[in-house]
Amino acid sequence: MTYLPVALTIAGTDPSGGAGIMADLKSFQARDVYGMAVVTSLVAQNTRGVQLIEHVSNQMLKAQLESVFSDIKPQAVKTGMLATTEIMEIIQPYLKKLDCPYVLDPV
Repeated sequence: MTYLPVALTIAGTDPSGGAGIMADLKSFQARDVYGMAVVTSLVAQNTRGVQLIEHVSNQMLKAQLESVFSDIKPQAVKTGMLATTEIMEIIQPYLKKLDCPYVLDPV
């Protein structure tokens, strides 16, 4: 049985598909990498700009992280929209547990 490498993106959304987790997942798939995503923020945006940003609750962020990390260990991680110090503090313990490549996108 052949397994795909696994990567996790932790970032915001982009309904137009040009940025955020949507773009990350497309990039992963184009390289035959199984992509997982944890959403930090919901963003209403298009090619003309950003209209509205809402961050997910701390409870939802933690639940997503627990869901992923309790089941599938990523072999690479990319972070994007970490919009608040609180979001960074929540994900930090999860990232510290990993020994894998890490890409920080300073959106």
